[in-house]
Amino acid sequence: MDHAQATTRLEAVLAANPRDDGAWSMLGHLLRRAGKLDGAIACHRRGLEFAPENASIWSNLGNALVEAGRFDEALAAHEEALRLDPAASTFLFNNAVALRKAGRFRETLAMIERTVAGGTVTPELRWERALARLQIGDYVHGFTDYEARRGLATYHGRPPSERAWNGGPLDGRTLFLFTEQGFGDAILAARYMPLVRERGGRVLYECHPELHRVLSGLGADAVLQPGSPPPAFDVEASQMSLPGLFATTLASIPPPVPLTIPESSREKAAHRLGAREPGTLRVGIVWSGRVTFADNGRRATSLRRFLRFAEVPGVRLYSLQKGPPEAELADSGVAGHLVTPLGPDLEDFADTAAVLEQLDLVIMTDSSVAHLAGSLGKPVWNLVQHVPYWIYGFSGDRTPWYPTMRLFRQGPDQDWEPVFARAANALREEVRRTTGR
Repeated sequence: MDHAQATTRLEAVLAANPRDDGAWSMLGHLLRRAGKLDGAIACHRRGLEFAPENASIWSNLGNALVEAGRFDEALAAHEEALRLDPAASTFLFNNAVALRKAGRFRETLAMIERTVAGGTVTPELRWERALARLQIGDYVHGFTDYEARRGLATYHGRPPSERAWNGGPLDGRTLFLFTEQGFGDAILAARYMPLVRERGGRVLYECHPELHRVLSGLGADAVLQPGSPPPAFDVEASQMSLPGLFATTLASIPPPVPLTIPESSREKAAHRLGAREPGTLRVGIVWSGRVTFADNGRRATSLRRFLRFAEVPGVRLYSLQKGPPEAELADSGVAGHLVTPLGPDLEDFADTAAVLEQLDLVIMTDSSVAHLAGSLGKPVWNLVQHVPYWIYGFSGDRTPWYPTMRLFRQGPDQDWEPVFARAANALREEVRRTTGR
């Protein structure tokens, strides 16, 4: 039964009996899956009018409130579900997810341990524990749990294999190093290739076409297209398993790997940007990552917020934005005037890297370009959501993964306005420092 059919059936049930609490909650669940969160929340609350002691509805309400970013209300709903049924593993898990997304990581781990004590250890539970542990810098235990991702129903990478590499010496054997997740993750994990090469084997390296040129200096014996059948190999590993395989701690994070930028890309970038304007700061901007990324709605924002940086005297803005959000630039009426659109000229990450070399600073919301700029050692100001990608931790304005990156964090209110206000003030200070204006 598809979404429309299920919705129609539930609407018929409610027409016959408007006090059917289970039907209200099921309709709320369907609306949440469709991204219609306001309607989902209202349906769950309507169900609770008729069954205030129904723990499942309280937990479902909490889930919808979490996705809406209403964390205080969500946690209150989950607490009520657990008051009514303290031992239910599903309610304990849902509460742990809510606590993690609210940024309350110690409480998340305590809730997970409470669940484990009840005899429940699933890939989903271990994955939540991994994210919480990594966020607080517990890499020793976090990377062990991180492998649970390959047991998730939502995992679309290669399934676990009997030929999994344990990180030990290869002694001439062939390692298939496959990619997963996004472009930024591939750039992040590329720093481990020198360590892989030291293990003395032959490496088959799976690489997105968009990254072929910029990662062409990694020393792989063969570069493969994602999804194509690999040649014969002895052992395999995900690139995102390398931090764990090399027992990475906060004190032992390898530096970013040197990237390859072809001269043709450099020449194209120099021609497109032209001669430098004396006394000005060239600032690249990116306001959205890939729209297909599940959490992009939280980590991204709009071009409109970035236009305040054009108000700073001595600043010239250059858009590195790609994908559907690039259309915001044409719609804004400022393209070519306040913001120079470079996206159409960027055919791959090597082209983007060449442009980054020509810029003084990049200000952006988190996406693959942040990893690229950080790997190049360029100053990059990353404006991150309240609970960001785990490499950024949860406090401070720096990350050990990219020494030239400065973090501007949302607060618990998830409001972008103070983040951009701080960044604009910092930009004015940067102009004064570098140009004397």
